[in-house]
Amino acid sequence: MTYTPARHRLPPEIANLADHELQAHQQLDDNAWAYFSGGAGDEITLCANRSAWDALPLWPRVLRPLAGGHTRVQLLGRTLAHPILLAPVAFQRLAHPDGELAMAYAAAALGAGVVLSTQASVTLEAVAEAVQPDPGRGPLWFQLYLQHDRGFTQALVQRAEAAGYEALVLTVDAPASGVRDRERRAGFRLPPGVGPVNLAGLPPPPQPDLRPSQSALFDGLLHQAPTWDDVAWLRSITRLPVLLKGVLHPADARQAVAAGAAGLIVSNHGGRTLDTAPATATALPRVVQAVGGALPVLVDGGIRRGTDVLKAMALGASAVLVGRPAVWGLANAGAAGVAHVLRVLRDELEVAMALTGCATLADARPALLDATETQALRPGA
Repeated sequence: MTYTPARHRLPPEIANLADHELQAHQQLDDNAWAYFSGGAGDEITLCANRSAWDALPLWPRVLRPLAGGHTRVQLLGRTLAHPILLAPVAFQRLAHPDGELAMAYAAAALGAGVVLSTQASVTLEAVAEAVQPDPGRGPLWFQLYLQHDRGFTQALVQRAEAAGYEALVLTVDAPASGVRDRERRAGFRLPPGVGPVNLAGLPPPPQPDLRPSQSALFDGLLHQAPTWDDVAWLRSITRLPVLLKGVLHPADARQAVAAGAAGLIVSNHGGRTLDTAPATATALPRVVQAVGGALPVLVDGGIRRGTDVLKAMALGASAVLVGRPAVWGLANAGAAGVAHVLRVLRDELEVAMALTGCATLADARPALLDATETQALRPGA
């Protein structure tokens, strides 16, 4: 399949990711804006994700040798040009007609990894076919929601394997949807022509015959919620590494190691599930400490600057994922807008590294965030 992105030109006043958000608010209708921008409840976690990164100071180091530095990292056996991946976001054709194709095309052009949502509005095969030939692309992963029908889930996994996806990202923090007031106020609905195309043919879930005293959630939906046994089952039916997305608690992180997870993504679903859950910047070092280097730990949530990426690496992350900013870029200029978001983040990361004395991301250690930290950036620092 040949993908030809629509031609767009970004307004010259867009200089950073916040500018992209402001512009996207003007581009998107109220329905799409409520879906992409909103969080759960009072949006305390949504706001905390951003403020937690802001609250971490970077302590610059000076007069350090920086020539020949780079942003390369190792992740699941691959060398990445930089540690920025695109997080899974559903129904991207709400933001732009090219949807997930534009997102993946931009990621490939900028060497970024991309994680395609189960609820993508473009087929997983079409996205893979569009970017597979690009030798400079980053990892291509498939985000998975376990469906109520195991046979359908297994067939979906087999489709991802056959299409060339390199890992599965199992979302574990959403056994039920969060209470999203913005969506309810907007009367959110999917417009004609936009839907979860990869779930076509999924049989309807069983409808329990509930008594008036029973809960539709606890006595109905949650009977289909995944458990640790389902993680073991998933690993048994695939040759792909399985990462768990949505881990915040250190005890769950340790259990994930025991369950054979290939990696963890510290995430609170962008503040869209449990309101007042901790910010990901707060949870990240606890999870990193809990796994003790046994597997890579990634993080998403509130990352809007290259300084945030550097802070995440200093806290022990192997890479970061960004979701909403990429959607804003998509809404503003299709693939070109997403590419601009990625380019800005990488450029800002390089500047932050230079100004903190980090020639490589191996130099990003806790001492960057705490001047009393005894761990040196490198031997001899």
